[in-house]
Amino acid sequence: ICVPIINDDTASLKKGEPLADLFEVRIDLIGKNWRELASSLNKPWLACNRRAEEGGKWKGSEADRTKELLSAVNLGANIIDIELMTPGLAKVVKEIKGKAECLISYHNMKETPREKLHEIVRQQLAAGAEICKVITTARTFGDNIAVLQLIREFPGTRIVAFTMGTAGQISRVLSPLAGACFTYASMSEGKESAEGQIPVEDLKKIYRIMESG
Repeated sequence: ICVPIINDDTASLKKGEPLADLFEVRIDLIGKNWRELASSLNKPWLACNRRAEEGGKWKGSEADRTKELLSAVNLGANIIDIELMTPGLAKVVKEIKGKAECLISYHNMKETPREKLHEIVRQQLAAGAEICKVITTARTFGDNIAVLQLIREFPGTRIVAFTMGTAGQISRVLSPLAGACFTYASMSEGKESAEGQIPVEDLKKIYRIMESG
């Protein structure tokens, strides 16, 4: 379970740390104190500086966005999340490779383009992704099935895939069971970085119930 950090509330962070397997440091949401916060983590972490077009809050230039993100490599980030549609992607991927794992992501804030999902993963792999991330928005229950099926259709590929929104919550729960590398859960209620995130404590309870059954 990957838990996004969306602010510099260190008290909440320490409380939630035992529940997370991996943290996502949201540079665009935390702000200038993100480096200090990242340096204090005792769990593996993923760096993300999400572009506005894919649900992020970065307000600076694109050049500054990628520069800030790449600085996480020298701070010890285990994974760097860079969007497939990033201008100059090849250069950014080259900067990441060999220093951290390269996660290439795609986010669709409006829908689940079922006919394009396979091509998106192929593009991510061609660009050098070590982990492919495909996140869409569920409009129907079938959108959940399409995204979960995508994981199964690329055996041997490390994929993170689920749908956002209330209608997509089931895919967040089921994606690791379908073979995804990990899923995302919020630190607590009200601290979601995307619509439909489930609090990590609740997600852990769901998994415990499923295991006991």
